[in-house]
Amino acid sequence: MATTPSATALQREARRPVRRIPAPEAEPAAGEDAASISEAREAAKGCRRCQLWRHATQTVFGEGPEIAEVVFVGEQPGDQEDLAGKPFVGPAGRIFDSILDDAAIDRRKVYVTNAVKHFKFEPRGKRRIHSKPNAGEIRACRWWLDKELDLIKPNLVVALGATAAQALLGKAVPVLKMRGAVIERDGLRVFITIHPSLILRIREPEDKDAERERFLKDMREVKRLMAA
Repeated sequence: MATTPSATALQREARRPVRRIPAPEAEPAAGEDAASISEAREAAKGCRRCQLWRHATQTVFGEGPEIAEVVFVGEQPGDQEDLAGKPFVGPAGRIFDSILDDAAIDRRKVYVTNAVKHFKFEPRGKRRIHSKPNAGEIRACRWWLDKELDLIKPNLVVALGATAAQALLGKAVPVLKMRGAVIERDGLRVFITIHPSLILRIREPEDKDAERERFLKDMREVKRLMAA
């Protein structure tokens, strides 16, 4: 027959020290303990900080030397970048390379990345049409951009377009109005300019050439700031 514990036994049990089982140490989030760009790039392959990974082919991380004076930040990888796994290798990337060359900036000596590391798109038949990242996706991916900048410690960061400027400065920036300006935030110097894809979207040859010249002028100023 079951017996009820006496009041004295219950009091003794209550006075016993409680054995506390230590909680398991939390594992660092992907990339948190990365000590180099190569380690961060490897960790970013499994990034799940937002939902864009579900439909993209792969993470497209930054590329360039781990010690670079300048970091160029674009918006997001496009269709060709998503397939190749490298930033700025599509049509806008070819314009970018051509203008860097005209400005005497060696792309091999600069670091090129994007504010968002996965391709966001809308399917249209067999084509994948670029879709602008939203504020939440930009915030989620800002962690990786901060990691890149923290590891590289550049003297200058070039924001290529509105999404890059928003990611770097934490707010929407009127790019055309502030083009050519250098804004400092938390010790980081950010040069504002357009994304080279804007040149691609201009139909009139004269207007396209004029915009290319303006972007070249911006890149020559970047070159001057690199030497300063």
